Amino acid sequence: MINKKIAILGAGSWGTALALLAARNGCQTLLWGHNPDHIAALAQDRQNKRYLPDHPFPANLTVTHDLADVAAFSNVILVCVPSHVFKTTLIELKPYLSSEIKIAWASKGFNPDDGSLLHEIVAKIFTTKTPSAILSGPTFAHEVAANLPTAITIASVQPSFAKQLSGIFHSGHFRIYTSSDVVGVEVGGAVKNVLAIAAGIADGLGYGANTRAALITRGLNEIIRLGVALGGKQETFMGLAGLGDLILTCTDNQSRNRRFGLALGQGKDIATATQEIGQEIEGISAARETFLLAMKLAIDMPITEQTYKVLYEGLAPRTAVQNLLGREQKAESTST
Repeated sequence: MINKKIAILGAGSWGTALALLAARNGCQTLLWGHNPDHIAALAQDRQNKRYLPDHPFPANLTVTHDLADVAAFSNVILVCVPSHVFKTTLIELKPYLSSEIKIAWASKGFNPDDGSLLHEIVAKIFTTKTPSAILSGPTFAHEVAANLPTAITIASVQPSFAKQLSGIFHSGHFRIYTSSDVVGVEVGGAVKNVLAIAAGIADGLGYGANTRAALITRGLNEIIRLGVALGGKQETFMGLAGLGDLILTCTDNQSRNRRFGLALGQGKDIATATQEIGQEIEGISAARETFLLAMKLAIDMPITEQTYKVLYEGLAPRTAVQNLLGREQKAESTST
C-alpha cells in the first residue's frame, strides 16, 4: 500500500481529514493549500491546529502551497476546495499536469458562473475521457479524523478509478460504496446544504422536531425532482449521498449550514452569522444556484425558493415558514 500516492487540494477541515485517512491507510499523501502561511504552520506543527487540532500528521503526509509540487507528486488528484473556487483551482493546476491525470473531488456545490455541475467543469477543462469521480455522503471531518465509523459513496463512470480510490480510503472504520450515478451524487451533495439552512432557520425560530422532519422529507422530494431532471437516478437520492447526507446536515450542529440557519432564525443578520461561523457556508451560494436551476427547468422547489428569498431578497425567516405552510394542499409524492 505504501507505494500508492494521492495529492489532495484544500487544507481545510475536510481536505485535512481525507489526507489523514489516506496517510493512515499507508498511502503517500500530499496536502496542498493556497495560503503559504497556513501551510507553513501545518509543516511546523505537523497538525492542522486551525481546523482539526489534536490529530497529528503521519510521517507519510506532507504539505505544500505549490501546485507544481502537486503535479509532480501524483497523477491522482482529489479536490476538496469550496465549489466557488473549484474551476479556478483546476485551471491554475492544469499547466503543470500530464495527460495521465485522474481527478476526483469531495467538493459539494454548483459552478457559480452558470449553475453547471462539477463533473462538467472537469470535462471542459480536461476531456470527457479524463478519469473522474466524486466522493460524497454523510460525513463530518472531525469524526473522520477521529476514526469514528463512517460510510460514503464514490461515484464514477470509470469503475477502475472508483476501485482505485476505494483502495486508498477504505478502512475498517471508513466504508465505501461505489456508484455510477455521478449526477445524482453531485446534486444530493449540493442541495442538501440549502435544506440544512432551512432546517436551521426553523429550529432557530423555535419550531420543533415535527417541523424539522417535514422539512427533511419534503426537502428530499425537491432534491429528487431536480436530480432526476438533470439526469440522476431516483434510487441514488435514497442512499448515502442523498437521504443520508441530508439527515446529517439538517440535524447536527457540526453542520455549518445548519448553524448558519439557526443564527438567522434567532434574529442575527447574514453578515453576523457568517462571521461567527468563520468557515465556508456552501449553502449560501447553492441556494441561489439551485433556485435559478429550478426556475430554468420549471421545477417546483418551494423550500429552496423560500430559503433563497431569505438570503437574497431580505424575506423574514418567519414569513418564509408561513409561506410554506400556507401553500395549496396537494397529494404527497416525489413529483408534486
